[in-house]
Amino acid sequence: MPVNLTAPDAAALFPVPGVRIGVAEAGVRKANRKDLTVFLLDEGSAVGGVFTQNRFCAAPVQLCRDHLQSNYGIRAMVINTGNANAGTGQDGLARARSTCVALAQALNIVPEQVLPFSTGVIMEPLPVERIQAGLPAALADASDAHWGKAAEGIMTTDTVPKAFSQRAQVGGKTVTVTGISKGAGMIRPNMATMLGFLATDACIAPALLAPLARQLAEASFNRVTIDGDTSTNDSFVVIATQKAGNAEITTLDSADGQALLSAMTEVARKLAQAIVRDGEGATKFITVRVEGGRTADECRQVAYAIAHSPLVKTAFFASDPNLGRILAAVGYAGIADLDQTGIDLYLDDVHVAVKGGRNPSYQEADGQRVMQQSEITVRVVLGRGDAADTVWTCDLSHDYVSINADYRS
Repeated sequence: MPVNLTAPDAAALFPVPGVRIGVAEAGVRKANRKDLTVFLLDEGSAVGGVFTQNRFCAAPVQLCRDHLQSNYGIRAMVINTGNANAGTGQDGLARARSTCVALAQALNIVPEQVLPFSTGVIMEPLPVERIQAGLPAALADASDAHWGKAAEGIMTTDTVPKAFSQRAQVGGKTVTVTGISKGAGMIRPNMATMLGFLATDACIAPALLAPLARQLAEASFNRVTIDGDTSTNDSFVVIATQKAGNAEITTLDSADGQALLSAMTEVARKLAQAIVRDGEGATKFITVRVEGGRTADECRQVAYAIAHSPLVKTAFFASDPNLGRILAAVGYAGIADLDQTGIDLYLDDVHVAVKGGRNPSYQEADGQRVMQQSEITVRVVLGRGDAADTVWTCDLSHDYVSINADYRS
């Protein structure tokens, strides 16, 4: 069961003018499940994206990068689940291209105006003929109200769909931000098997979409981990349809740019945190906050050492305040000149360690009380500067092993 996460209310998901979405059952891997989604974008929409840094990246990731650089103007996206089309070589690229060609022909656009996305099992041929056969049904289903259906259609091992919306005032106009994501395992985006799609109707200079996507990813999807594995298919795409009627935003540093960035960051963070809350086998949502570093990078380095530690994560699953595991992770995070006598450790409101040693007033019963909660904050103070950073993770349970052992069956 996900940690304090429920399926989105369709009424709370706002349509984004200029975006229509269709979902179909194509039988990519299993029958009778939504597994094919198309996004149709009005002409003039601007698109930016960031993608996995895994060098063994999937065929659709390679094509998305190429198509975004082609300057034709993106008009559609096609997403399949059940098959990642990764580790498939030149044949995989050909199959991904065939998907783009089929959708382009149906829409009377060129293939370079289509972005393809795949998620699922690695090293299996993409059943492109099933996707092509399912496209007419997906196109016939297209509606601006289908964000909830799309959140379902991109799921793999997720237990609930993930979708959020927000509205904000930008330049005296009401702008809409709506997004969906998927992911539950093989999650450490390190972006730039998660996918995220975020759209707004705000008017924003097309050249800003790529840096906007990077900035949003850094504040959200690049701050989460479930198991430390960077997928071959990680993709996060940002769309601006230019329909809201506000004066065009030409810099993110302006008042309007900051208002839009704030709204989009809020939705992106909710989507990223939803992935952690729905982590495979997760029973606890854990915030790891590292303060007092010399740089934000070293704070993040320490936070990820804690968040990736199987010993730390299994202790959280067991509700066992074996908190020396956290200090050990801080110590091996890779900061060569770290002074252990400057480190304090907190578990929510409980002060566990002072200046590198056990707090004389710490009682194991207090640690046990916090560890039994479904949401926990670990706070580490390094005592060497003013920088800070945060990542979000979950515990590691028996179910994580079972889910991944049975993934292909």
